[in-house]
Amino acid sequence: MLVGFCVASAVVHATPTDITVRVLSKDAKFIGSSMGGVRIELRDMADGRLLASGMTEGATGDTKRIMTDPWIRGQALSTKDSASFSATIDIDRPIRVQLTAEGPASNPDSANRMTVTQWIIPGRHVSGGDGWLLEMRGFSVSANASVKESADRNSPILTLSATVTMMCGCPIEPGGMWDANVYEVAAVLTDAAGNATTVPLPYAGKTSEFSGSAELKGKGPFEAIVYAYNPENGNTGIDVVKFNGPQ
Repeated sequence: MLVGFCVASAVVHATPTDITVRVLSKDAKFIGSSMGGVRIELRDMADGRLLASGMTEGATGDTKRIMTDPWIRGQALSTKDSASFSATIDIDRPIRVQLTAEGPASNPDSANRMTVTQWIIPGRHVSGGDGWLLEMRGFSVSANASVKESADRNSPILTLSATVTMMCGCPIEPGGMWDANVYEVAAVLTDAAGNATTVPLPYAGKTSEFSGSAELKGKGPFEAIVYAYNPENGNTGIDVVKFNGPQ
């Protein structure tokens, strides 16, 4: 009877444990509903079992709090409405959780994917402050190409245009919080023979819009890798446009 009592009393019950995930765009704000959110997956590293999944939802957060106010150790960058994903998992032992984040969902061609791990203890929530905070590198870049015959009917003229924002959708403009004068926006244009040339895409006079033109030489199909790059921190994002050129 004593042995049976000891065994029964040793049964461990699963404990609800809260996890909140937030994803901060590199050098910008939280990635949330305005960009379709970031897909989050939580898995048990031991067996790959999916514990929870979903999208970050909510606002990009308080610009002043995130971008300009002095930051004190332990101070949360998020506010109540800042984008997040929250889940409660039931665990009966410490487990190493693998967190995978991929987004933003509104621009899959510019999406990045991150995977990190952390030990989670039953009943020891990971939801205080900013919760489990990730930083997603990249820019959201959406590019287009158009080709027209030149007036002298020699080399056709290629025009490349791109909408470039931070991963949170925050706007880029000269002298703004995200300064277009700092970033390099350009395209690496390659023809069918592998010849490559760089086409600068300066600011086009409208928030987050960039464009540039060049003579289209060589034979198609062509590929333009349109990129945005911040030389101050190495942050980079791209979009790829493929086209055949004039018929």
